[in-house]
Amino acid sequence: MKERSFCISQLRKISNTGTQTHKEPDKGFEDQQKTVFAMFMNFRRIHKCQCVQLLTTCMVLCVVMVSWEELDHHVVSHMRSYTYRYLVNSYDFLNSNFNITSNRHRKDGSTNVLVTYPYLINRPGKCARGDGKSGNDVLLLLFVKSSPENFERRQDIRTPTVRMVFALGVDAKRRSRVQRALLQEDQTYGDLIQQDFLDTFHNLTAKLIMQFHWVHDYCPRARFLMSADDDIFVHMPNLVKYLRQLLSKSGVKDFWVGHVHRGAPPVRRKESKYHVPYDLYPWPSYPDYTAGAGYVVSGDVAAKIYQATQELNSSIYIDDVFMGICAKAMGVSPQEHVYFSGEGKALYHPCIYDHMITSHGHATDVRSLWQAATDPAVYGKSRGFMGNLYCTAVRAMMLCRPYYQNSTPVWLLLHK
Repeated sequence: MKERSFCISQLRKISNTGTQTHKEPDKGFEDQQKTVFAMFMNFRRIHKCQCVQLLTTCMVLCVVMVSWEELDHHVVSHMRSYTYRYLVNSYDFLNSNFNITSNRHRKDGSTNVLVTYPYLINRPGKCARGDGKSGNDVLLLLFVKSSPENFERRQDIRTPTVRMVFALGVDAKRRSRVQRALLQEDQTYGDLIQQDFLDTFHNLTAKLIMQFHWVHDYCPRARFLMSADDDIFVHMPNLVKYLRQLLSKSGVKDFWVGHVHRGAPPVRRKESKYHVPYDLYPWPSYPDYTAGAGYVVSGDVAAKIYQATQELNSSIYIDDVFMGICAKAMGVSPQEHVYFSGEGKALYHPCIYDHMITSHGHATDVRSLWQAATDPAVYGKSRGFMGNLYCTAVRAMMLCRPYYQNSTPVWLLLHK
Protein backbone atom coordinates (compact mmCIF):
# COMPACT_ATOMS: atom_id res chain seq x y z
CA MET A 1 0.00 0.00 0.00
CA LYS A 2 2.83 2.32 0.81
CA GLU A 3 4.47 1.64 -2.51
CA ARG A 4 1.14 2.17 -4.27
CA SER A 5 0.57 5.49 -2.50
CA PHE A 6 4.09 6.62 -3.37
CA CYS A 7 3.55 5.83 -7.03
CA ILE A 8 0.24 7.65 -7.10
CA SER A 9 1.84 10.73 -5.52
CA GLN A 10 4.71 10.66 -8.01
CA LEU A 11 2.26 10.38 -10.89
CA ARG A 12 0.33 13.36 -9.58
CA LYS A 13 3.51 15.44 -9.38
CA ILE A 14 4.42 14.47 -12.91
CA SER A 15 0.89 15.29 -14.02
CA ASN A 16 1.00 18.69 -12.35
CA THR A 17 4.42 19.38 -13.81
CA GLY A 18 3.20 18.48 -17.26
CA THR A 19 0.19 20.68 -16.87
CA GLN A 20 2.38 23.61 -15.88
CA THR A 21 4.73 22.81 -18.75
CA HIS A 22 1.83 23.00 -21.17
CA LYS A 23 0.40 26.19 -19.66
CA GLU A 24 3.64 28.18 -19.46
CA PRO A 25 4.26 28.24 -23.21
CA ASP A 26 0.71 29.46 -23.73
CA LYS A 27 1.20 32.30 -21.24
CA GLY A 28 4.57 33.29 -22.77
CA PHE A 29 3.08 33.31 -26.24
CA GLU A 30 0.28 35.60 -25.09
CA ASP A 31 2.81 37.95 -23.53
CA GLN A 32 4.76 38.02 -26.77
CA GLN A 33 1.60 38.78 -28.70
CA LYS A 34 0.76 41.62 -26.35
CA THR A 35 4.28 43.03 -26.65
CA VAL A 36 4.23 42.89 -30.47
CA PHE A 37 0.78 44.49 -30.57
CA ALA A 38 1.89 47.28 -28.24
CA MET A 39 4.98 47.91 -30.38
CA PHE A 40 2.81 47.98 -33.49
CA MET A 41 0.40 50.48 -31.94
CA ASN A 42 3.28 52.65 -30.74
CA PHE A 43 4.81 52.52 -34.21
CA ARG A 44 1.50 53.62 -35.72
CA ARG A 45 1.30 56.52 -33.28
CA ILE A 46 4.90 57.59 -34.00
CA HIS A 47 4.34 57.21 -37.71
CA LYS A 48 1.24 59.40 -37.64
CA CYS A 49 3.02 62.03 -35.56
CA GLN A 50 5.96 62.07 -37.93
CA CYS A 51 3.63 62.39 -40.90
CA VAL A 52 1.97 65.42 -39.34
CA GLN A 53 5.36 66.97 -38.64
CA LEU A 54 6.53 66.24 -42.17
CA LEU A 55 3.40 67.74 -43.71
CA THR A 56 3.66 70.81 -41.48
CA THR A 57 7.32 71.27 -42.39
CA CYS A 58 6.52 70.95 -46.09
CA MET A 59 3.72 73.51 -45.83
CA VAL A 60 5.96 75.96 -43.99
CA LEU A 61 8.72 75.53 -46.57
CA CYS A 62 6.23 76.05 -49.40
CA VAL A 63 4.94 79.25 -47.82
CA VAL A 64 8.50 80.49 -47.27
CA MET A 65 9.45 79.70 -50.87
CA VAL A 66 6.38 81.43 -52.28
CA SER A 67 6.71 84.52 -50.08
CA TRP A 68 10.50 84.56 -49.78
CA GLU A 69 10.91 87.85 -51.60
CA GLU A 70 8.52 89.63 -49.25
CA LEU A 71 10.00 87.84 -46.24
CA ASP A 72 13.51 88.76 -47.31
CA HIS A 73 12.48 92.38 -47.86
CA HIS A 74 10.60 92.87 -44.59
CA VAL A 75 12.42 90.57 -42.17
CA VAL A 76 15.70 89.03 -43.31
CA SER A 77 17.20 92.13 -44.91
CA HIS A 78 16.34 94.21 -41.84
CA MET A 79 17.92 91.62 -39.54
CA ARG A 80 21.10 91.71 -41.63
CA SER A 81 21.16 95.49 -41.81
CA TYR A 82 20.48 96.03 -38.11
CA THR A 83 23.13 93.46 -37.21
CA TYR A 84 25.64 95.28 -39.40
CA ARG A 85 24.59 98.71 -38.18
CA TYR A 86 24.70 97.98 -34.44
CA LEU A 87 27.45 95.34 -34.27
CA VAL A 88 29.87 96.24 -37.06
CA ASN A 89 28.93 99.86 -37.75
CA SER A 90 31.86 100.45 -40.09
CA TYR A 91 31.39 102.33 -43.34
CA ASP A 92 35.02 102.85 -44.24
CA PHE A 93 34.30 101.37 -47.64
CA LEU A 94 32.44 104.53 -48.70
CA ASN A 95 35.52 106.62 -49.43
CA SER A 96 37.21 103.91 -51.48
CA ASN A 97 34.19 102.52 -53.32
CA PHE A 98 32.32 105.76 -53.96
CA ASN A 99 35.32 107.81 -54.94
CA ILE A 100 34.64 109.64 -58.17
CA THR A 101 37.49 107.79 -59.89
CA SER A 102 36.05 104.33 -59.15
CA ASN A 103 34.92 102.05 -61.95
CA ARG A 104 31.35 101.59 -60.78
CA HIS A 105 28.52 102.33 -63.18
CA ARG A 106 25.05 103.71 -63.08
CA LYS A 107 21.99 101.55 -63.55
CA ASP A 108 21.82 102.67 -67.18
CA GLY A 109 25.49 101.80 -67.77
CA SER A 110 26.95 105.29 -67.88
CA THR A 111 30.21 106.10 -66.12
CA ASN A 112 29.99 107.71 -62.70
CA VAL A 113 31.71 111.03 -63.18
CA LEU A 114 30.67 114.37 -61.79
CA VAL A 115 28.11 115.84 -64.17
CA THR A 116 27.20 119.50 -64.02
CA TYR A 117 24.10 120.78 -65.78
CA PRO A 118 23.60 124.33 -67.06
CA TYR A 119 21.05 126.58 -65.40
CA LEU A 120 17.90 127.26 -67.39
CA ILE A 121 16.45 129.50 -64.68
CA ASN A 122 18.57 131.02 -61.93
CA ARG A 123 18.27 133.60 -59.18
CA PRO A 124 21.85 134.27 -58.08
CA GLY A 125 20.89 137.34 -56.06
CA LYS A 126 18.33 135.63 -53.85
CA CYS A 127 20.57 135.89 -50.77
CA ALA A 128 22.35 139.09 -51.79
CA ARG A 129 22.32 142.39 -49.93
CA GLY A 130 21.56 145.68 -51.57
CA ASP A 131 25.15 145.97 -52.82
CA GLY A 132 24.92 142.61 -54.58
CA LYS A 133 27.14 140.72 -52.14
CA SER A 134 26.04 137.66 -50.23
CA GLY A 135 24.69 138.69 -46.85
CA ASN A 136 25.40 136.98 -43.57
CA ASP A 137 21.98 137.75 -42.10
CA VAL A 138 20.24 134.77 -43.74
CA LEU A 139 19.08 132.61 -40.86
CA LEU A 140 17.39 129.97 -42.99
CA LEU A 141 17.29 129.20 -46.70
CA LEU A 142 14.45 126.87 -47.65
CA PHE A 143 15.13 124.76 -50.75
CA VAL A 144 11.94 123.06 -51.94
CA LYS A 145 12.21 120.13 -54.35
CA SER A 146 9.36 120.54 -56.79
CA SER A 147 8.24 119.12 -60.12
CA PRO A 148 7.73 121.56 -63.00
CA GLU A 149 3.99 120.90 -63.26
CA ASN A 150 3.27 121.45 -59.54
CA PHE A 151 2.41 125.13 -59.81
CA GLU A 152 -0.47 124.98 -57.32
CA ARG A 153 1.68 123.34 -54.66
CA ARG A 154 4.31 126.04 -55.01
CA GLN A 155 1.63 128.67 -54.81
CA ASP A 156 0.25 127.21 -51.58
CA ILE A 157 3.56 127.11 -49.73
CA ARG A 158 5.03 130.45 -50.82
CA THR A 159 5.57 132.74 -47.86
CA PRO A 160 7.36 136.08 -47.49
CA THR A 161 8.64 135.21 -44.01
CA VAL A 162 11.57 133.07 -45.21
CA ARG A 163 13.96 132.99 -48.16
CA MET A 164 12.67 130.22 -50.35
CA VAL A 165 13.68 128.80 -53.71
CA PHE A 166 12.30 125.87 -55.67
CA ALA A 167 14.62 123.28 -57.22
CA LEU A 168 13.40 122.06 -60.60
CA GLY A 169 14.42 119.89 -63.50
CA VAL A 170 12.91 119.74 -66.98
CA ASP A 171 9.50 118.25 -67.71
CA ALA A 172 10.04 115.11 -69.75
CA LYS A 173 6.78 115.13 -71.74
CA ARG A 174 5.61 118.71 -72.20
CA ARG A 175 8.90 120.52 -72.16
CA SER A 176 8.07 123.51 -74.37
CA ARG A 177 4.68 124.35 -72.88
CA VAL A 178 5.70 123.76 -69.27
CA GLN A 179 8.94 125.67 -69.75
CA ARG A 180 7.07 128.74 -70.96
CA ALA A 181 4.83 128.55 -67.89
CA LEU A 182 7.86 128.26 -65.62
CA LEU A 183 9.51 131.31 -67.14
CA GLN A 184 6.32 133.28 -66.58
CA GLU A 185 6.09 132.02 -63.01
CA ASP A 186 9.68 133.00 -62.29
CA GLN A 187 9.12 136.48 -63.64
CA THR A 188 6.22 136.85 -61.23
CA TYR A 189 7.75 135.38 -58.07
CA GLY A 190 11.51 135.19 -58.75
CA ASP A 191 12.10 132.01 -56.75
CA LEU A 192 12.77 129.22 -59.28
CA ILE A 193 16.10 127.43 -59.76
CA GLN A 194 16.17 125.05 -62.72
CA GLN A 195 18.89 122.98 -64.37
CA ASP A 196 18.81 121.10 -67.66
CA PHE A 197 18.12 117.52 -66.50
CA LEU A 198 14.92 115.50 -66.67
CA ASP A 199 12.82 115.93 -63.57
CA THR A 200 12.36 112.24 -62.71
CA PHE A 201 12.73 110.05 -59.64
CA HIS A 202 16.08 108.70 -60.83
CA ASN A 203 17.44 112.26 -61.03
CA LEU A 204 16.65 113.23 -57.44
CA THR A 205 20.33 112.98 -56.60
CA ALA A 206 21.07 115.47 -59.38
CA LYS A 207 18.54 117.80 -57.80
CA LEU A 208 20.19 117.35 -54.40
CA ILE A 209 23.60 118.18 -55.86
CA MET A 210 22.12 121.26 -57.53
CA GLN A 211 20.88 122.52 -54.16
CA PHE A 212 24.22 122.30 -52.39
CA HIS A 213 26.15 123.66 -55.36
CA TRP A 214 23.78 126.62 -55.60
CA VAL A 215 24.13 127.34 -51.89
CA HIS A 216 27.92 127.15 -52.20
CA ASP A 217 27.95 129.56 -55.14
CA TYR A 218 25.22 132.04 -54.21
CA CYS A 219 24.33 131.73 -50.52
CA PRO A 220 27.37 130.42 -48.63
CA ARG A 221 26.74 132.47 -45.49
CA ALA A 222 23.30 131.12 -44.72
CA ARG A 223 23.34 129.75 -41.19
CA PHE A 224 20.91 126.96 -41.94
CA LEU A 225 19.67 125.21 -45.05
CA MET A 226 16.43 123.25 -45.16
CA SER A 227 15.61 120.79 -47.93
CA ALA A 228 11.96 119.83 -48.29
CA ASP A 229 9.45 118.32 -50.71
CA ASP A 230 6.66 120.41 -52.19
CA ASP A 231 3.96 118.38 -50.41
CA ILE A 232 5.31 119.07 -46.94
CA PHE A 233 3.92 121.44 -44.34
CA VAL A 234 6.57 123.42 -42.47
CA HIS A 235 5.50 125.23 -39.32
CA MET A 236 7.88 128.10 -39.91
CA PRO A 237 7.39 129.94 -36.58
CA ASN A 238 8.20 126.76 -34.63
CA LEU A 239 11.19 126.01 -36.85
CA VAL A 240 12.63 129.52 -36.60
CA LYS A 241 12.12 129.49 -32.83
CA TYR A 242 13.93 126.16 -32.60
CA LEU A 243 16.88 127.37 -34.71
CA ARG A 244 17.21 130.62 -32.77
CA GLN A 245 17.30 128.67 -29.52
CA LEU A 246 20.16 126.60 -30.91
CA LEU A 247 22.11 129.71 -31.86
CA SER A 248 21.54 131.32 -28.47
CA LYS A 249 22.94 128.34 -26.54
CA SER A 250 26.21 127.81 -28.35
CA GLY A 251 27.82 127.75 -31.75
CA VAL A 252 26.10 125.32 -34.09
CA LYS A 253 28.45 122.91 -35.83
CA ASP A 254 27.94 119.62 -37.68
CA PHE A 255 24.19 120.07 -37.26
CA TRP A 256 21.87 117.82 -39.28
CA VAL A 257 18.39 117.16 -37.94
CA GLY A 258 15.30 115.36 -39.19
CA HIS A 259 13.56 112.00 -39.03
CA VAL A 260 16.49 109.56 -38.97
CA HIS A 261 16.59 106.14 -40.64
CA ARG A 262 19.15 103.95 -38.88
CA GLY A 263 20.36 100.67 -40.32
CA ALA A 264 18.03 100.81 -43.32
CA PRO A 265 18.69 97.95 -45.78
CA PRO A 266 18.89 98.38 -49.57
CA VAL A 267 15.75 97.30 -51.43
CA ARG A 268 16.52 94.34 -53.69
CA ARG A 269 13.09 93.88 -55.27
CA LYS A 270 13.38 94.75 -58.93
CA GLU A 271 9.81 95.99 -59.22
CA SER A 272 10.38 98.65 -56.54
CA LYS A 273 11.37 102.15 -57.57
CA TYR A 274 13.84 102.08 -54.68
CA HIS A 275 15.56 98.99 -56.11
CA VAL A 276 19.34 99.07 -55.71
CA PRO A 277 21.22 96.14 -57.32
CA TYR A 278 24.08 94.37 -55.59
CA ASP A 279 26.66 95.58 -58.09
CA LEU A 280 25.72 99.16 -57.22
CA TYR A 281 25.62 98.73 -53.44
CA PRO A 282 26.56 95.23 -52.20
CA TRP A 283 26.57 96.03 -48.48
CA PRO A 284 23.70 95.07 -46.14
CA SER A 285 23.05 98.49 -44.60
CA TYR A 286 22.97 102.15 -45.58
CA PRO A 287 24.65 104.78 -43.42
CA ASP A 288 22.25 106.70 -41.20
CA TYR A 289 20.28 109.32 -43.10
CA THR A 290 17.27 111.56 -42.65
CA ALA A 291 14.05 111.33 -44.62
CA GLY A 292 14.35 113.57 -47.65
CA ALA A 293 10.87 114.98 -47.09
CA GLY A 294 12.32 117.56 -44.74
CA TYR A 295 15.60 118.10 -42.89
CA VAL A 296 17.82 120.98 -41.78
CA VAL A 297 21.61 121.31 -41.89
CA SER A 298 23.88 124.03 -40.61
CA GLY A 299 25.98 126.11 -42.97
CA ASP A 300 29.18 124.19 -42.27
CA VAL A 301 27.45 120.87 -43.04
CA ALA A 302 26.16 122.31 -46.32
CA ALA A 303 29.76 123.18 -47.23
CA LYS A 304 30.92 119.66 -46.32
CA ILE A 305 28.19 118.04 -48.42
CA TYR A 306 29.21 120.24 -51.34
CA GLN A 307 32.79 119.03 -50.94
CA ALA A 308 31.62 115.41 -50.76
CA THR A 309 29.66 115.74 -54.00
CA GLN A 310 32.92 116.82 -55.63
CA GLU A 311 34.69 113.68 -54.46
CA LEU A 312 32.03 110.94 -54.45
CA ASN A 313 30.14 109.60 -57.42
CA SER A 314 26.38 109.93 -57.60
CA SER A 315 25.53 106.38 -58.58
CA ILE A 316 22.91 106.10 -55.81
CA TYR A 317 19.91 107.86 -57.32
CA ILE A 318 17.99 107.80 -54.00
CA ASP A 319 18.83 111.28 -52.76
CA ASP A 320 18.21 110.53 -49.07
CA VAL A 321 20.74 107.70 -49.15
CA PHE A 322 23.26 109.70 -51.17
CA MET A 323 22.99 112.47 -48.59
CA GLY A 324 23.77 109.90 -45.88
CA ILE A 325 26.76 108.59 -47.83
CA CYS A 326 28.16 112.09 -48.29
CA ALA A 327 27.62 112.97 -44.64
CA LYS A 328 29.20 109.75 -43.41
CA ALA A 329 32.23 110.33 -45.62
CA MET A 330 32.59 113.80 -44.07
CA GLY A 331 32.11 112.64 -40.48
CA VAL A 332 28.63 114.10 -39.96
CA SER A 333 25.84 112.17 -38.20
CA PRO A 334 22.11 113.01 -38.24
CA GLN A 335 20.10 113.86 -35.14
CA GLU A 336 16.57 112.63 -34.52
CA HIS A 337 13.82 115.17 -33.85
CA VAL A 338 10.42 113.85 -32.91
CA TYR A 339 8.52 116.71 -34.58
CA PHE A 340 10.06 116.12 -38.00
CA SER A 341 7.41 113.71 -39.23
CA GLY A 342 9.46 111.99 -41.91
CA GLU A 343 7.43 110.36 -44.68
CA GLY A 344 4.01 110.65 -43.02
CA LYS A 345 1.55 113.18 -41.68
CA ALA A 346 1.85 114.48 -38.17
CA LEU A 347 -0.99 113.95 -35.73
CA TYR A 348 -3.84 116.37 -36.25
CA HIS A 349 -4.40 117.79 -32.79
CA PRO A 350 -3.97 121.17 -31.09
CA CYS A 351 -1.55 119.63 -28.59
CA ILE A 352 0.73 118.72 -31.49
CA TYR A 353 0.48 121.99 -33.42
CA ASP A 354 2.26 123.86 -30.65
CA HIS A 355 5.45 121.83 -31.25
CA MET A 356 5.25 120.37 -34.77
CA ILE A 357 7.83 121.40 -37.34
CA THR A 358 7.09 119.33 -40.45
CA SER A 359 4.28 117.14 -41.68
CA HIS A 360 4.54 115.27 -44.96
CA GLY A 361 1.86 114.33 -47.49
CA HIS A 362 -0.08 117.60 -47.81
CA ALA A 363 -0.61 117.97 -51.53
CA THR A 364 -3.92 119.82 -51.20
CA ASP A 365 -4.50 120.82 -47.57
CA VAL A 366 -1.45 122.95 -46.75
CA ARG A 367 -3.45 126.15 -46.30
CA SER A 368 -6.15 124.57 -44.15
CA LEU A 369 -3.51 122.96 -41.93
CA TRP A 370 -1.70 126.27 -41.65
CA GLN A 371 -4.89 128.01 -40.55
CA ALA A 372 -5.57 125.30 -37.96
CA ALA A 373 -2.00 125.21 -36.67
CA THR A 374 -1.68 128.99 -36.28
CA ASP A 375 -5.17 129.71 -34.95
CA PRO A 376 -4.84 131.67 -31.64
CA ALA A 377 -7.73 129.68 -30.20
CA VAL A 378 -5.74 126.50 -30.80
CA TYR A 379 -2.76 127.82 -28.88
CA GLY A 380 -5.02 128.69 -25.95
CA LYS A 381 -5.98 125.04 -25.53
CA SER A 382 -2.39 123.95 -24.96
CA ARG A 383 -1.12 126.81 -22.77
CA GLY A 384 -1.19 127.25 -19.02
CA PHE A 385 -1.62 124.71 -16.27
CA MET A 386 -4.92 123.32 -17.53
CA GLY A 387 -3.65 123.26 -21.11
CA ASN A 388 -0.56 121.28 -20.15
CA LEU A 389 -2.67 118.89 -18.09
CA TYR A 390 -5.09 118.45 -20.98
CA CYS A 391 -2.32 117.79 -23.52
CA THR A 392 -0.62 115.30 -21.22
CA ALA A 393 -3.89 113.37 -20.98
CA VAL A 394 -4.35 113.52 -24.75
CA ARG A 395 -0.85 112.21 -25.43
CA ALA A 396 -1.39 109.41 -22.94
CA MET A 397 -4.61 108.43 -24.74
CA MET A 398 -2.78 108.48 -28.07
CA LEU A 399 -0.51 105.73 -26.79
CA CYS A 400 -3.40 103.32 -27.39
CA ARG A 401 -3.40 104.10 -31.10
CA PRO A 402 -1.34 101.99 -33.53
CA TYR A 403 2.19 103.26 -34.09
CA TYR A 404 1.88 103.37 -37.89
CA GLN A 405 -1.49 105.07 -37.90
CA ASN A 406 0.38 108.35 -37.84
CA SER A 407 4.00 109.09 -38.40
CA THR A 408 4.79 110.70 -35.06
CA PRO A 409 5.75 108.15 -32.38
CA VAL A 410 3.48 109.45 -29.63
CA TRP A 411 5.37 107.82 -26.78
CA LEU A 412 8.20 110.24 -27.56
CA LEU A 413 5.84 113.18 -27.19
CA LEU A 414 5.19 112.56 -23.51
CA HIS A 415 8.34 114.39 -22.50
CA LYS A 416 6.88 117.66 -23.67
